[in-house]
Amino acid sequence: MTSMPPSRRASARFALAIAVLGLFAAQPALARKSDRQQEMQVAAKHFDGFQKPNSVSTLTGNVVITQGTLKATGAQAKVYFDADTQISRVVITGSPAHLEQLDDSGNLILGDAATLDYDNLKGIAVLSGNASVTQKGRGDARGDRLTYNTETSQMTGESAGDGLVHMTFKPKPQPAAAPVPATSSPTPQGQP
Repeated sequence: MTSMPPSRRASARFALAIAVLGLFAAQPALARKSDRQQEMQVAAKHFDGFQKPNSVSTLTGNVVITQGTLKATGAQAKVYFDADTQISRVVITGSPAHLEQLDDSGNLILGDAATLDYDNLKGIAVLSGNASVTQKGRGDARGDRLTYNTETSQMTGESAGDGLVHMTFKPKPQPAAAPVPATSSPTPQGQP
């Protein structure tokens, strides 16, 4: 067997990754749209900051942020406010930082990484540093950096280490087959 030149191997890996991500996106599991219209609740052991235009507040120690079914936890969070004093971005770090949310079908989406960078205005979550995203009933993805669009369910990934993003795809559950009724054999004539 001959080996493929490095540039062709990279192209083949890239083409495979695109095909696989296409399959992942073919079964949409959108984050719950109503979550972004909910209040954002924030809890931590320590808080330093204020809600002013174009400011940043820092939370440390057992940080928990919730917004509807969205829940993010970590050791530290930086909350960014835009010019209208609305939360525009939240960056959470931890060992690991954790993100979970229900999709519109009620399925749980879980994410873990060293850093979670969530753009609240665009609905984009960037997980970096030993990142993983699991979508219940659909599969999972792991890599150094995963970007997940909560609006479209599109995900991209990249990895250093072994140079691969690892993914698992679960088949769609099939309905259970109805039992086949037993057939009786005809009774020979003259027998009871």
